[in-house]
Amino acid sequence: MTIQVKDIMGRVAIAVGRDASFADLVTTMRRFKVGAVTVIDADRRPVGLVSEDDLLIRETAGQDAGGVPFECGFSGVLLGGLGHRQERRQERRKATGTVAGEIMTSPAITVTTATPAREAARLMHTHRIKQLPVIDAVTGRIAGTVHQRDLLKVFLRPEEDVRRDVELSLRRLRLPGGQVTVAVEAGVVTLGGEVARRSQVAPLLEAVREIDGVVDVRGAPAFRSDDLARVPAPYL
Repeated sequence: MTIQVKDIMGRVAIAVGRDASFADLVTTMRRFKVGAVTVIDADRRPVGLVSEDDLLIRETAGQDAGGVPFECGFSGVLLGGLGHRQERRQERRKATGTVAGEIMTSPAITVTTATPAREAARLMHTHRIKQLPVIDAVTGRIAGTVHQRDLLKVFLRPEEDVRRDVELSLRRLRLPGGQVTVAVEAGVVTLGGEVARRSQVAPLLEAVREIDGVVDVRGAPAFRSDDLARVPAPYL
């Protein structure tokens, strides 16, 4: 079973309008004990996110972190310089902004209720954020929030549920029952037993690693036939 955002999300969305003041943003974060708030438009569709980091940029405004060459004969350095200048302009905009629409990071990175929990975790890791607005797939309106702490629930699945999903993977890979042994403890799956061919081992390990709640996979079944062994070229 693939755990989706709808299985772990919070149904309450902490959101503000584009015209929310700096003081409103600070008050909202402190009141609800969150590190970020979603900015929505008049139709309740997320348009950006204001995090504590966005607010703290005001404290570091005017501090130059050092320049990057803008004009250079090498296009790679030129592009890096352009990117740096754009980032600095965005930081200046946030530092001088007075309302959410000016301070926010945009566009908003969102998920739907049907997004797999693993994908939500990947988005948080990639974009270095700790929460994501959850939107209705049809209307695009905000429907809740999924937090980093919500995703940690995935790794607290009952051992019998994880075992059942491992056994389901065995059937999908058409591996006869009883050939592969499975042990689950604290999210760690230990595999043993035997399969017919070496080429069956890697797909099995990959499938088990993708199961929600699996922290690590240890061991591997033995194989009777090495169908991946290279046949020496004939000597001429």
